[in-house]
Amino acid sequence: MEPVYVTGHRNPDTDSVVSAIAYASLRNALGDRHYVPAVLGEINDQTAAVLQRFDFPVPERLFTVKTQVRDLEYDVPPILSAAVSAGHAWSTFMAEDPISIPVTDEDGKLFGMLSRGDIAEYIMETLDGEGPRQIPLFNFLNMLDGTLLKDSGREEISFSRVMITVNNRENSGENFENAIVICGEQPEILEQAARQKAACIILIRSTAEAEALAQLADVCVISTPLDAYQASRAVYRSIPVSRICKTEGIVAFHLDDYLDAVKEQTLQTRYRSYPILDGEERVVGTLSRYHLLNPRRKKVVLVDHNETAQSVPGLFQADILEIIDHHRLGDVQTRSPITVRNEPVGSTATIIAGMYQEKGIVPSPKMAGLLASAILSDTVLFKSPTCTETDIRVAKRLERISGVSLKEIGEEMFAVGIDVNADAKTLLYSDFKEFHLGGHALGIGQITCLDSASILARADEFLACMQKESADKQYDMMLLMVSDVLKNGSELLVTGDTKIISQAYGAAVVNNRVFLPGVLSRKKQIVPALSLLWG
Repeated sequence: MEPVYVTGHRNPDTDSVVSAIAYASLRNALGDRHYVPAVLGEINDQTAAVLQRFDFPVPERLFTVKTQVRDLEYDVPPILSAAVSAGHAWSTFMAEDPISIPVTDEDGKLFGMLSRGDIAEYIMETLDGEGPRQIPLFNFLNMLDGTLLKDSGREEISFSRVMITVNNRENSGENFENAIVICGEQPEILEQAARQKAACIILIRSTAEAEALAQLADVCVISTPLDAYQASRAVYRSIPVSRICKTEGIVAFHLDDYLDAVKEQTLQTRYRSYPILDGEERVVGTLSRYHLLNPRRKKVVLVDHNETAQSVPGLFQADILEIIDHHRLGDVQTRSPITVRNEPVGSTATIIAGMYQEKGIVPSPKMAGLLASAILSDTVLFKSPTCTETDIRVAKRLERISGVSLKEIGEEMFAVGIDVNADAKTLLYSDFKEFHLGGHALGIGQITCLDSASILARADEFLACMQKESADKQYDMMLLMVSDVLKNGSELLVTGDTKIISQAYGAAVVNNRVFLPGVLSRKKQIVPALSLLWG
């Protein structure tokens, strides 16, 4: 079943990860589709602790939703071994009517590509040519529907020509050396062919007497129910496709290849059909240019964000089915009307918990504990100005279902220490979002902790890192909020025009730093204030 990915924003926090898990679980419980929670980056220590506390696995990592070869309705034609005969391959073309057939080695890996024209061209060249040829004995027996009367001890029949002698009644003086001789009940011809070391003797409508005589011959002898003409055709139909198929200059694609690159390659090469390989280089199908016209797009549900810069790469190639968020409306565009649920609450998990109630589904105790953790995380233990009475009411209901007190959950969650020894860039991007306000690019990171002293001791290191990242990514301003739950405020580290911060908050920025009491929300207190000045 085609998956629907439920994903939060890049640099995922607890609310975005939990919301993805909870909403996917809700939709799967309703039997709608195969919903899969996903994350766009490494989860932070707090989120990891919460998932472990309530026994949930980390969702799979989603790197992009760009259309890939695996999203196309590609063909799955017959796939032949390099050892099969040209006759079998031709019958497959007639029965299945593929454009071309992939040929594989014994491990299922690509050996070559075969078309009808390849078979016809090879057989015509063989009919007109001179010199030695080889056909596998097993292939030949199969094409003749034959019985091996005398085995020469060799697995291949090497021959220079095919001679039909069914109308000859006696020794004709022909030289049968290295020839495939097709004869009937003709003892003299059979003896002559055996004496002259024919490559193989084929008996047409053989009798017991002819078969007894064949046992005395020192060459390969095969009886067949076919007539002479059919038997002669069987010789050339026995050639293995490994000698016919094209093995050089083949352009192959992998399931994970992106549609943009595939289109460019097909325009340059313009073959009728291209083999498709999996991650182990095994053939899984074939691709033609018409498959590129109407690709099947990946389907996604966005939770806890609705801005392209914060979302999964390649979003423009995906079909967005829903958006569930508690932030301002951003720039995400869709191809058709969709369901958007955007509520002014402190956590997306609050909205999703409400949806469980609306659908008449009581979350499991583990899921309730997980949702309560996300609400506590995003509302900073109900201290954030984004927190509403709805958040508190829903969290208390989840507390009753989970059987774990909110106080206990909050203490465990915020007791997870920040790794102060991690490099500055890792900490900066542990909870980071990008915004575009009035033509300005803004990046805001946030570190929430119980004791900010150890983080702020590295302020100069963070500012140096922010200067470099701001230049590399062409941000007009970069901020790092070091939010202290106990102090109920945030130390703001600033790169860019510090006057904007002073105007927004009426506080002087000294050495690129300023403490903002009561400021804990990036969404409700930082972005709106800057929007007024930059909007």
